[in-house]
Order: sequence, then C-alpha cells, then structure tokens
Amino acid sequence: MKNLQIGDKAPAFSGVDQDGKLHQLSDYAGKKLVVFFYPKASTPGCTAEACDLRDNFERFKALNYELLGVSADSQKAQSNFKTKQKLPYDLIADEDKSVITAFGVWGPKKFMGREYDGIHRTTFVIDEKGIIEDIIEKVKTKEHSNQLLK
Repeated sequence: MKNLQIGDKAPAFSGVDQDGKLHQLSDYAGKKLVVFFYPKASTPGCTAEACDLRDNFERFKALNYELLGVSADSQKAQSNFKTKQKLPYDLIADEDKSVITAFGVWGPKKFMGREYDGIHRTTFVIDEKGIIEDIIEKVKTKEHSNQLLK
C-alpha cells in the first residue's frame, strides 16, 4: 500500500462512473473534492456511509465540495447502488483497481480471522489545487459527514 500524506499532490486519476462517464482529477480543479473508497456497493456499512453522505449532500455543496465514491464494483452494481439509495453523486466503477491502487487503499485485511486483499475504507479531501487536505482512515460510516465537515 502506498502511503499518501496530507500536503501531497493527489494522484491524477481517471475512472469511469456508473453511467460510463469518465472522471479525472483535472475535472475538479477549482473545487474541493471528497473521494471516498468503500469495499462493496450495497453492503450494510457501505450503504450507511453512502446514505450519510447523501443526507448531508447540500452541506457539502454549500461549501463547494464535490463527492465521488470509488469501489471495485462493476458499472451495473454501482448504477444499482446509486439508483436504489438515491445518491446525488457519482460512483466510480474501478474494476481494474487503477484509482484504488493510485490512492494506495488496496491491501491486506483481516475479517473474522481470515486474511485477504481488499479496499481499506478511506476518504481523501482534495483542495481546489489538487492537494490532499485531509485523509480519514477511521471512517465512522453512520457519521462520516460530521468527520468531514468538522
């Protein structure tokens, strides 16, 4: 896992969302961008996190923030998740894990005594110039907005 730090330039990522539209870091120049990585669409923790961000979306917009969710799910899975949960922001379907790898959030995990590789739930806040302003590694899924908008 690559360790990005606060103050580093954000990786110049590019990824395709649930509708096949390309998103790149450069698209967000002049805006603050919250990029949140989650393990799997439509699972309980990821749904709680995505819905908390949805419910506070207007607070983010008022502060000039854009939101972008990223997981290794397919476009169809991301599309279903976005539609079912009425998410007002886009979800990157990073099946080749290029964005996940660029941000260094893929690596060994443990769950119920089993070890496997997966996405570490992590959120990056990127400023208007593409610099990482904050990194949240201990995401509280039900109150993630408050962690970000402290």
